[in-house]
Amino acid sequence: MKHKIVLKDEGQKLNILGDHQQIKLTGKDTNGRFLAIYQDNSPNTQIPMHVHQNEDEVYKIVEGEVEFTVGEKKSVLKSGDTIFLPKNIPHAWKVVGKSNAKVYLDIFPSGLEDMFEELSKLPAGPPDFPQIAVICRRYGISFV
Repeated sequence: MKHKIVLKDEGQKLNILGDHQQIKLTGKDTNGRFLAIYQDNSPNTQIPMHVHQNEDEVYKIVEGEVEFTVGEKKSVLKSGDTIFLPKNIPHAWKVVGKSNAKVYLDIFPSGLEDMFEELSKLPAGPPDFPQIAVICRRYGISFV
């Protein structure tokens, strides 16, 4: 495995149903160890309650405010805050406040980059949640 430098504007940019991601490192870069993503999302962008069977996640808030729901508990994280979400724990997030939230997300192990790319190719318009659920299930993610 070799080192890799990814500059600010580099990385694959995806829009996944309003979740704006910039893939910084993939499993190919990290030997499958993790996936690194930068997110820049507007207020009210959210991902509903879901569970990962295979991945742990670490969110690091750079700017803005993000409300995380873990089980029944809600917490608003701000610049400098970090949250660790182990696999098999139901969670959701939503950008709150009046400004965009800029977040670094690391996912251990890698693999979800393929799911994100697949989801980004869905047609614009109202989300087809049954189709989204089918795609996510193939990668070990279920909505609750």
